[in-house]
Parts: sequence; C-alpha cells; structure tokens
Amino acid sequence: MTSRGLHVAALERVLNPDGSYAWQRAGPAESASSAEILDFLARRARFDEDSWAIELDIADPERFIAETTSSG
Repeated sequence: MTSRGLHVAALERVLNPDGSYAWQRAGPAESASSAEILDFLARRARFDEDSWAIELDIADPERFIAETTSSG
C-alpha cells in the first residue's frame, strides 16, 4: 500500500489455523525505498512463481481490502 507515493505497508493473505483467511503485514518497513520493495517482491517470486503484487494508492486502503475480501 502506498499513501501519496510513499510505501506504507505490504500485506499478504494468510491461512489461519481455523481455515479462515486474514491479512497480515509483511515485507519492507514503512517508507521503504523502491529498491527494497523490488527486492522483497523478487524474493517472494522465487518462493512462489505465481504470486501477485497489487499496489493500492487510495484513501484508507486497509478498509478497501477488508470490504472487498470480507467474503473470504
């Protein structure tokens, strides 16, 4: 997620022990450089070649994610 062009957080969907999914912060720290973010994404791609990265630069991105993925 970005806010006004600055990196704020990287979230990933994780499977909980009860079988439900949740979003948790992962990856580079807040205000990471472009190089750090690209390195993180490259490492993830080596682990999971079918991973997706979607950048949200919108107001209240965590709320948007919660509302659009609330059904699982």
